[in-house]
Amino acid sequence: MPIKLTNAQVEEYNEKGYIVVEGVLSPEKLAKLREETDKIIAAASSVTENNELYDLEDSHNASNPRVRRIKEPYNHVPYFWDLAKDSDVTDIVAQLVGPNVRVYGGKMNMKAAGYGAPVEWHQDWAFYPHTNDDVLATGMLLDDCDEANGPLMVVPGSHKGPVYDHHNDGAFCGAFDPDELKVDLSSAEKLMGPAGSMTIHHVRAVHGSALNTSNRQRRLLLTEYAAADAWPIANLKGGFEAFEGRMVRGVSTSQPRMAPVPVRMPFPGAKKQGSIYENQKGAGRRYFDTFESKTEAAE
Repeated sequence: MPIKLTNAQVEEYNEKGYIVVEGVLSPEKLAKLREETDKIIAAASSVTENNELYDLEDSHNASNPRVRRIKEPYNHVPYFWDLAKDSDVTDIVAQLVGPNVRVYGGKMNMKAAGYGAPVEWHQDWAFYPHTNDDVLATGMLLDDCDEANGPLMVVPGSHKGPVYDHHNDGAFCGAFDPDELKVDLSSAEKLMGPAGSMTIHHVRAVHGSALNTSNRQRRLLLTEYAAADAWPIANLKGGFEAFEGRMVRGVSTSQPRMAPVPVRMPFPGAKKQGSIYENQKGAGRRYFDTFESKTEAAE
């Protein structure tokens, strides 16, 4: 049966900036999602560098394909688009942003067992500010997620605070200096659950994730949704027709709703172009260990 959020879940999202909803994907949909993902990863053996589909671990090679992100998979595989517009998902999103819903973007972040890359603390809002902040990201868990395999962590209530500076050395870097952060990172909560669960976090929430040190992978399909009257300020991503084509529920509007929300623009652009993993190579002090740093320390 389709899931309807309880009043308590809606209140928790509004108060904390995130929730976890279990059982969103049926066993059949989860199996299909894993199957399509496995096909994409298998094909990475013939890829030698990052491209419009793949973001590769630095240790990737043909004999041992290591993919850390699949970029906008709904643009490449029909099933991912079917899932992005599935009413089991969009009806939940509509309870948080309103009845008219558009996809802004998406990706699958993949943390392989033992070396899956961390993501430094950041706010999605720094990458794609809109005219209002009825914007969120869902994260579909392909694998059981617990403390050991690098769960998404979110600082409660941080979506109500400032937008932090995600620049370093005069350029956008997709992360901020944790020494300058005026919130308690130790309060961050881990968004965990069994495979088929869906995490939801507000676009302004401070979040990140650590290196996967377990012997199990953690794959998270992230889809960014916005109210139809929340228009991106910096980029329509593909032009107006593509923007309109990403409506997944309700009706579109050409009248953006303007809200008094804090905004910082992601310019000048990152020195390391590509995904957030490449952007964050231009950051200053890192908070999370990387596979390379742990390996060097062990030596």
